[in-house]
Amino acid sequence: MPLHRSAAGRLDALLSEIQACRVCEAHLPLGPRPIVRISPSARILMVGQAPGLKVHESGIPWHDASGKRLREWLGVEESVFYDARRFAIVPMGLCYPGRGRSGDLPPRPECAPLWHERILSSLPHIRLTIFIGQYAQAKYLGERRRATLTETVAAWKSYAPQFITLPHPSPRNQNWLKQNPWFDRDIVPMLRNHVADALA
Repeated sequence: MPLHRSAAGRLDALLSEIQACRVCEAHLPLGPRPIVRISPSARILMVGQAPGLKVHESGIPWHDASGKRLREWLGVEESVFYDARRFAIVPMGLCYPGRGRSGDLPPRPECAPLWHERILSSLPHIRLTIFIGQYAQAKYLGERRRATLTETVAAWKSYAPQFITLPHPSPRNQNWLKQNPWFDRDIVPMLRNHVADALA
């Protein structure tokens, strides 16, 4: 069997396992619906938080207002963004965690330890990893993360070109964007350049 077919078979088996996962079913108000998009040829990995309600309903990652803003930041069209051969989309929690008092609940803690190592090992061609929000940054930057998300995002030169750190593009963060105009002025153009380079 050719190597590429063997790799594809392993990936299909992994995705089947993920879709069948019921580890934290008792904690998910709408039940499990793992949402991940990966391909062995992906060049950019995006690690976010967890699917929101609209994404849970559609089954399409970042298929909401947050995703529209994220694509604007990245400078890519939907057809590019949703091409798994280019973008791998792996949230910290693969299922919608439900709502809390001030928005969606945090990603379920069982998820990343259970699946991320196996998922990331199936992505050998990643050139750029984008950590979106505090949960992804906490796990993957560890002690390299700054005291606040704002400081971590502003310190992008400490992580680039391998990693880029972003705030969550949720409409709830509109005030953060207004208070930090340097993000649109400095970070977005830098991000688009790195994305274009990784996809070239």
